[in-house]
Amino acid sequence: MGLLAGSLFHRQQSRHELEVANQKATALQQAAHQDAVKQAEKYLAKAKTEIQSDRRATELELADQQTDIESRQRRVEQRQTTLEQMGSRLDQRQKGLEDAQTGLDENRDQLNQTRSQARQLFTDRQTEVANRAELTVNDAKDQIRNQTAAQLQQEADVTVRELTDNAEASADKAARNLIVEAIQRGPVDWPREHAEHTVLVPTNDTKSKLIGREGQHIRLLESLTGTDLIFDPDQPNLLVISTHDPVRRETARIAIESLLASRKITAAAIEKQVQTAQNDVLKDLRQTGERAVSLLKIGFMHPDFMKIIGRLKYRTSYGQNVLNHSIEVAQMTGVLAAELGEDVRLAKRAGLLHDIGKAIDHEIEGTHVEIGVALATAFGEDPVVINAIAAHHGDVEVTSPISTLVAVADAVSGSRPGARSESVEEYINRLHSLEKIANDQHGVQESYAIQAGREIRIVVQPKVLDDKASAQLTENVKDQIERDLTYPGKIKVTTIRELRAVEYVGDKPAAKKKKKKRA
Repeated sequence: MGLLAGSLFHRQQSRHELEVANQKATALQQAAHQDAVKQAEKYLAKAKTEIQSDRRATELELADQQTDIESRQRRVEQRQTTLEQMGSRLDQRQKGLEDAQTGLDENRDQLNQTRSQARQLFTDRQTEVANRAELTVNDAKDQIRNQTAAQLQQEADVTVRELTDNAEASADKAARNLIVEAIQRGPVDWPREHAEHTVLVPTNDTKSKLIGREGQHIRLLESLTGTDLIFDPDQPNLLVISTHDPVRRETARIAIESLLASRKITAAAIEKQVQTAQNDVLKDLRQTGERAVSLLKIGFMHPDFMKIIGRLKYRTSYGQNVLNHSIEVAQMTGVLAAELGEDVRLAKRAGLLHDIGKAIDHEIEGTHVEIGVALATAFGEDPVVINAIAAHHGDVEVTSPISTLVAVADAVSGSRPGARSESVEEYINRLHSLEKIANDQHGVQESYAIQAGREIRIVVQPKVLDDKASAQLTENVKDQIERDLTYPGKIKVTTIRELRAVEYVGDKPAAKKKKKKRA
């Protein structure tokens, strides 16, 4: 009974809950239906609004398109009208061109006919003239041609003779003007740079360290630099660097000064400083050559060749720095070449390289001219530059005007005042020695040493020596100068023999005049 009662209770309770759930579901369903209706109405209103808005926009766009189409239609109609007008004008022009072409054809036919008549008349005239002159046309042409050629040749000879005379008359003056202008524009007063051959050791303690135990340090320095290091007996702290190679001398000087400045003198320090000095000197050689080439603007040059040019910085000739001398010669040669219409860059190149053999003449046998020619040939220089190097002292024949300009600039640079360090006493003694050698010869009237001792002119007695004896005298003076004197460059010996016959015509004595009158 209890179970039955409980089961009935639970069934009634479940039925009640089911009814409540159904009521809630119905309520929810009704609420959802109402909400859905509201949402549908809302979306429908919004869709209607958007449709109306899109319709208005579409209508406006269609109106604009219609307006644009109408505008384009009007432009098309205008273009069509313009094309029809242009076609009409082109038809008119075509007709005019056809008429003009027809007229041109008629004129061409008439012109051809007239030319044919003219040719026939010319032929008939030539035939008639030839018959009357008894000459053919070709003979007449040859005769006229020969006469014209003769007249032109005569006029050319007169013109050439006139130009030659004017050139000979003004050649000396023009040459002087060119040389003066080159001297004024070209040379620069370079500061005199003396190569240092000595190094001052400040203290005896430093001197002892530099010498080392039993002279080990100084012998190491000598072997590494290739120089002889000797202390001056008169000045014990003055170290003399002895060598014929200026680059080695500069390397030794830099290394020793660096050691003295560091105050650390050991075998390792010596090797390090010598290596550093060698690198510094090689770098300076390259930079010096590059500066010279860049200064003169002579174009590309092989880097190894520029190093050799840099070696001229440490080379002197009679106190004159060879690098400065070479740059000076290049500048003057460039000025002269510009005035004469020659290749300025090639002239400057030849001037810079004319003494290049002096950079290594202490290492290779031969004159600096021969060494310079070999170097220029090895580095592929222009034949004009090679000839200028070979001919600047007159050793070979000149093949280009640039070679002559280089020789002139070299002579001016070496002989101008202050270029080379030579005492006045030595200079005067050399001039006196030249004149004495000439004056001691038999038959010499007087002699003059000129051009800073680079030339001597000898005036002989014409009644004592003939032309053959004068030539022999010149040879004797040359041989004696080569044998007895030390001189820079070359010395030109010129012998002058001149015989003048002078007579005077004057009034006769009065007595003779009277006697002549009586007779």
